[in-house]
Amino acid sequence: MPVRTTARSGMRRATNTTATGFRATAVAILAAAALVSCTQGQTDGGLRADPSAPSATASPSADRAENADQAENADSVENADQAEQAAGEATEEPTVPAEPAPELVRDAFATLQATLGETCTPGAGDCAYFLGRVTQELTELDQAMRADPKGPGHFKQPLADMKVLFGKVGKDRSTPHLEKFFTEIVSTRDGINTWMQDHPDDYR
Repeated sequence: MPVRTTARSGMRRATNTTATGFRATAVAILAAAALVSCTQGQTDGGLRADPSAPSATASPSADRAENADQAENADSVENADQAEQAAGEATEEPTVPAEPAPELVRDAFATLQATLGETCTPGAGDCAYFLGRVTQELTELDQAMRADPKGPGHFKQPLADMKVLFGKVGKDRSTPHLEKFFTEIVSTRDGINTWMQDHPDDYR
C-alpha cells in the first residue's frame, strides 16, 4: 500500500509539471505573436495606420525641389507674358500727327494783301521781316490754290508766276539772298493781287 501511494504522488507531480510547462509555452507564443503584429503595424504603413497622418517616407528635400520647380514655372510664364506684351508694343506703329490742311485761298490771300502797303530798301537793313513775310505768304497761297476744290487749273496764272519765282529763289530764305530777288518777289505779289481782284469769288 505505501508503494502505490508514492507512485500516485509521483504521477500527479509529473502531470502538474507538464501542465505548467504547456501554459508557460502558450503564454510565450501569444506574447511573441502580439509583438510581431505590433511591429508589422508600425513598419508596413499598413491598414491600421491613420490615413490622415503625414507619411513617414516624405522627404523634405523632395518638397523643396517641387516648390522650386513650381516657382520656376511661374517665373517662366510671367517672363513669357512680359516678352509677348513687349513684342506687341514694339510692333505698334507710332501715331503720326496729322498735318494741318492748307488754308482756304481767301484766307491765304487776305494775309498777302496785308503786305501791299509795306516795302523795304535792299541793303538798308530793313528787309529781313518784309521779304521773309512776303515769301512765306506766297508759299502758303501756292499751297492753298493747289488744294482748292476748283483745282489748280482755275489758278493757272498765279501758280505759274509763283513757280517762276520759287525757281529763282530756291530754298534759301536768308535776307541777303532774298534781297537779290527783291524786284521779282514784289512784282509777283502785286501781279497776284491784280489777278485776284478780277476773280472776286476766290477771295470774298
